[in-house]
Parts: sequence; structure tokens; C-alpha cells
Amino acid sequence: MKSLWALAVLLLSCWRADASTGPQIHVEPVEVKNQSSAILTCNLTDSSLPSKGHFWTHNGNVIEDSKSTELAYNTVYRLDKITYKESGKYECVFETEPQVKKSIEVKVLPHVAAYKHSEHGNEMDKGLLTCVAHGYPLPTDWVWFKKEGDNERPIFNGTGERYEIKSTPNKTVLIIEELDIEKDSGNYICSGISDVGQNRDEIYLRVRSRLAALWPFLGIVAEVIILVTIIFIYEKRRKPDEVNDDDDSGAAPLKSNSTSNHKDKNVRQRNSN
Repeated sequence: MKSLWALAVLLLSCWRADASTGPQIHVEPVEVKNQSSAILTCNLTDSSLPSKGHFWTHNGNVIEDSKSTELAYNTVYRLDKITYKESGKYECVFETEPQVKKSIEVKVLPHVAAYKHSEHGNEMDKGLLTCVAHGYPLPTDWVWFKKEGDNERPIFNGTGERYEIKSTPNKTVLIIEELDIEKDSGNYICSGISDVGQNRDEIYLRVRSRLAALWPFLGIVAEVIILVTIIFIYEKRRKPDEVNDDDDSGAAPLKSNSTSNHKDKNVRQRNSN
């Protein structure tokens, strides 16, 4: 029994030794944080393992132009320009048996953008201001501000009964109940905060009177009334002129007939003489 126990301990020790001395990947740098460019490097320590090649992935997607079938135990990937699109988790993968890989995180400031930089709403309606974030890592916290002159007044849930903030890592929405022209019009700032830092964007909110929606309709009605009035006046002025023309044209034939009758009468009188 003791011998079996000793054999099990020996096998476990050998397995741990193999695991600790198995193939390892050394990466450089371990993390890229808020840099404009970087060179990612991976070195496989055990060169005795047969390898079919290596490649890189970005957020789980294979980078096609990084694929190589060379029997090499080091690989380099260059990031000439790092924006929020290039941020994320990179992995170098060696196609050995078994496959080995290691990751490098490329972190940037969150890219915060307003869904619309200009919003409008009618008084007493509900106002919605939205900002979204991209990049890695995403914000862990969101804060809203309202500009008041040279100052910025923070807005939190509970700041007032009319304010509510709903946020996820990649989106935040500021809800304002019962919009007020005097109090709520102005510039608002959304700020996304991550462990790298923070970024922000600005939205202008314009609150309109409830009657503002009627102005286009009233304008159309006014145009129609003016047009009808012009037509009516024109028709009223044109009709008397037409009547006078008709009277003049009817008087001329009567004069001609009278003259003709007078001549016939003179002819008869001569004949009788």
C-alpha cells in the first residue's frame, strides 16, 4: 500500500514538472496603454516542438495577413497607428502540438461620441440625450454635466425628480422629464471613464414652445387665405370692365339701324312727291 502511494506521488511530481517546464511564450510588451503605436512581440521558449506556423488574432478574429507557415519560434506584429479601432486583446498563436498562445492587451482612452450633437424637444415633453462609447476598455462609469456659464453642473440619478440616467459600458442616456424652456435649454456633456482615463462629448438641447409645432400649419393657412383674397379682388375688379365692354358693343348696332331707317323714310317721302 505504501509503495502504491509513493508511486502516485512520484507520477504527480513528474506531471507538475512537465507542466512547469512546458512551452512558454514571452511577450513584449505585456500591455500597451494609451500609446499611438506599438510593436508586439512573442517568443516561444521550447524550440524542439514541431510547428506548422503562427498567426495573430484581434479580439478573437484571425488577422489574415499575419498568417505564416515558417518554422519560426518568434513573431512580431506592428501597430503603426493605434486608435479605438485597433484597441483590444491581441493573441499570438503558435501551431504546435498542442497549440500554444498568449495575449497582449492594447488599451486606449474610450472613444465617446454623442448620438446627435443637436437635439430638440417641446416643452413638457420628455427629452432624451444619448452618448455611445467604442474602444478597449469600455467605460466603467458615466457622468453627465450641464454647462452653466463657465461652470459645469454634474447631473446624477437623484439630482432632481426630473432627471434619470441609464447606462451600460458602451452607452448612456440622460432622460429629462417635463422639459422646461428656461431651465433645460443649453449644452450638456457626457463623460465616459475607464481605467485608462476619460473622454467626453457635447450635445446642445433646444427646447421649443408647444405652439412651435403649429407655426408651419398656421403659415400654410395664411398663405392660402392671402392667395384666395388676391384671386377674389382680381375677379371683382375684372367683372365691371367686362360689363362696360358688353354695353358698348350693343350700342353700335342700334345706331346703325336708326340711321338706316331714317334714310329709308327720306326715300319714301321723295317718291310720294
